Amino acid sequence: MRELIRSGDPVRLSFLTALLADAGIDSLILDTHSSIMQGSLGILPQRMMVADDDFQRAQAVLAEAELLDPKP
Repeated sequence: MRELIRSGDPVRLSFLTALLADAGIDSLILDTHSSIMQGSLGILPQRMMVADDDFQRAQAVLAEAELLDPKP
């Protein structure tokens, strides 16, 4: 599994999960419980993971929708 994005916004994560599912890509959200426990401080964003084999295709789907996080 590889990390696709990090976000503290549950609505964004839900939307991205649906977008990837429409493209036939399974995703997994990690750190959900840790993020909830720390509240709205934004210290522990949730991580969206995809299978290694789907990583490049997932990046392409998000880039096409102009939703890929820019590189720092």
